[in-house]
Amino acid sequence: MKKLFFTLGVFSSLIVNSQSINLVEFASGLTSPVEITNANDTRLFVVQQNGIIKIIQPNGTINSADFLNISSKVLYGGERGLLGLAFHPQYATNRYFFVYYNNTAGNIIVARYSASSTNPDVADPASEKILLNIPKPFANHNGGSIHFAPDGNLWIVTGDGGSGGDPNNNAQNINSLLGKMLRIDVNATGPYNIPPGNPFAGTSVTGADEIWAYGLRNAWKFSFDTDTGNVMIADVGQGAIEEINKMPVTQAGINYGWRCYEGNNAYNTAGCAPMSTMTFPVAVYDHSGGKCSITGGYVYRGSQYPALQGKYFFADYCSEQIGILNPDNSIVWNSPSSGNNFSTFGQNSQKELFVAAVNSGKIFKITTGALATDETDRLTSMYVHPNPASEKVFIEGLADMNNTADLISTEGKIVLEKAKIENDGSVDITGIPAGAYYLIIKSGDVKSYSQKLIIK
Repeated sequence: MKKLFFTLGVFSSLIVNSQSINLVEFASGLTSPVEITNANDTRLFVVQQNGIIKIIQPNGTINSADFLNISSKVLYGGERGLLGLAFHPQYATNRYFFVYYNNTAGNIIVARYSASSTNPDVADPASEKILLNIPKPFANHNGGSIHFAPDGNLWIVTGDGGSGGDPNNNAQNINSLLGKMLRIDVNATGPYNIPPGNPFAGTSVTGADEIWAYGLRNAWKFSFDTDTGNVMIADVGQGAIEEINKMPVTQAGINYGWRCYEGNNAYNTAGCAPMSTMTFPVAVYDHSGGKCSITGGYVYRGSQYPALQGKYFFADYCSEQIGILNPDNSIVWNSPSSGNNFSTFGQNSQKELFVAAVNSGKIFKITTGALATDETDRLTSMYVHPNPASEKVFIEGLADMNNTADLISTEGKIVLEKAKIENDGSVDITGIPAGAYYLIIKSGDVKSYSQKLIIK
């Protein structure tokens, strides 16, 4: 393992008892890595957008031979390419794995392949069995994340079809497979079966049988947190708001709101269902500080760094920052990296976290300064109370008082700007109309913390 470290301070000047995370360079020389996963053994598998899957050994060495090369079938460029990889839960015995890519016509393909029976580091490119072939009207918004859920079904997230603003209204159209979370049973003699519980299957209600949830724009990576039973979905915004969704894996038929809403903000509500029928994100962030596009990750469930337990790691592609969503749904940002546009996260079989940069072709392991043997510190966030609040809201956990508070409505209107935080940690919110807002704590012009706040 290369001993190259990037220390990413998690605003330690603002947060009591915080600690830094480190990025340790683990491998380099990859071409546009967009997915990292494992086959429940010591290897990491890295999906390259150009149609090639590489294997990385535990010491960071990349196998010279490709695990799979389907570059002749893949349309590579922009947002298109080979985008997703998932190993069957019984991969050790059946050798099946599944990929998600754009074919040469630009369509979304979900296909099954088989690994060699004699060489576990090589797959058979002639073993393809196509499960889904979904036409797309535009080049962008391809989605591409696939995972097996704890129930053994394959979940597939698709983009809304592209362009801007979802002009065909695919995400809200329950007869379209675009802008959706799909759920299929791949243990079938045919292409696939429809699992019991899919909301539009076996009923008189219109809607594609494959759909599990809808109203997504271009979810760029989702993951399962099996400890809590939640699915975590990072959905890229149109031009202003990036969002994180967290919902139980058992809850079917969720409408995440796009194109009617971008985050919590109304975008184009013409012909939309009532707002009360939609599920809104647990956390959002705007494009200040050079941010532009969320990259979803994982809730840390490894054992090496207990300080990270229960925290959801994600990134912003443009600002080169890794963010941490705390269990209370507050966000803490690290300092920007240098020259790394983070494109995907991944876990090894021990649930330790890795992150890839698409432009540099590097894979980093996420670590902290202290190991589990004597770990007593915890990454802690500020505590905002009461919530709901009236007249005053209190912020605990500030290391100093050289911070200010902004309050932004869910429509994006600034109702408080650079408000003083008093010595007792309070912010005066007298006269602010009742409703939902975002409280943002800043040090200078740098946003360090945000949390949804209800004013009553």
